[in-house]
Amino acid sequence: MATKVWAHRGASAYAPENTIPAFRMAMEMGADGIELDVQESSDGKLMILHDARVDRTSNGSGRVADMTCQELKKLDFSYGMAEYKDTRIPTLKEVYGLIKKSRMIVNVEVKCDEVIYPGIWDKLIRLEREMGMHGRVIYSSFNHYVLQKIRDIDPDARIGLLYDNAMVDPWVYAGYLNANAIHPHCKAALLCPGLMEGCRENGIDVNAWAADTQQDMTALIEKGANAIITNSPDVALVLLGR
Repeated sequence: MATKVWAHRGASAYAPENTIPAFRMAMEMGADGIELDVQESSDGKLMILHDARVDRTSNGSGRVADMTCQELKKLDFSYGMAEYKDTRIPTLKEVYGLIKKSRMIVNVEVKCDEVIYPGIWDKLIRLEREMGMHGRVIYSSFNHYVLQKIRDIDPDARIGLLYDNAMVDPWVYAGYLNANAIHPHCKAALLCPGLMEGCRENGIDVNAWAADTQQDMTALIEKGANAIITNSPDVALVLLGR
């Protein structure tokens, strides 16, 4: 199977990360999927933002968990890109609405580390069903307990174990948690002996993130990674002859 290209926080090398313009650009480039991050507002809305705080990517300050959806929507998330001034933070429902008619996969990274969002797993599965996205979502998280919760709610949910350091025989751990995939940092995927082969033999997909150099992208393609998660999906698509 040919390596897929998933746009990391959308086409974030060119448009503000985790925003509708970045996701729309990824669609226009022909990416096979998008990767995004989910936090929860104080009024329980699923908001697309990587950090627990809004300070880095917006003109505001404070924790997502302490702000309502309406308060978050008033902030400018253009991330210093003048041509995208007044870009607003999207909800997960809005992103699903954008891509629903396409064939794109959505990698939902559930942010439950710096701030824990009890019950977010229920809301994620409910929204997936409500929006008709079943089979097109794969959930990942550095908090693997969250992925267990998701799998408990929906035994058919697809989960990918997110990590950034070396792991011995990750396919064994993935099998123990009944995971569909591992989501290692690209360096871990490329440098850990036997990782690609072991996962392939055991039916575990390898979706590698932070693949933003042509060298890393090419190596992942040659080794048969299932997906490249990159800020520059257009570059990966060219390398794949697309």
